Amino acid sequence: MPKKAPVKTSSAPAAPALNPDAAGIDIGATSIYGAVPAEQDPEPVRRFGTFTQDLLLLADWLKGCGIGTVAMEATGVYWVRREVAN
Repeated sequence: MPKKAPVKTSSAPAAPALNPDAAGIDIGATSIYGAVPAEQDPEPVRRFGTFTQDLLLLADWLKGCGIGTVAMEATGVYWVRREVAN
C-alpha cells in the first residue's frame, strides 16, 4: 500500500477576521458541519444530523458561541424554484 503524501501547510500569516462572530456551515444530504472561530469553542468544528432536532442543536450551539452571522455552502439543489400547476 503506498504511503500518503505529507500534508502541506502554509507559512503565510493568517488573514485578519473580518467578522469574528461569524460561522460557516456545510450542508450535505446526511450531515451538516458547522465551524466557529477556535476562540469561541474548544471543539470549533462539529458534525450534526439533518433532522429537526439536529438543526435545533446546531442553532443552540451557534447561539452559545455568540455567532450572529452564518455563511452556508451547499452543493445540492436546495434553492430551485418549482412552479406548481393548478
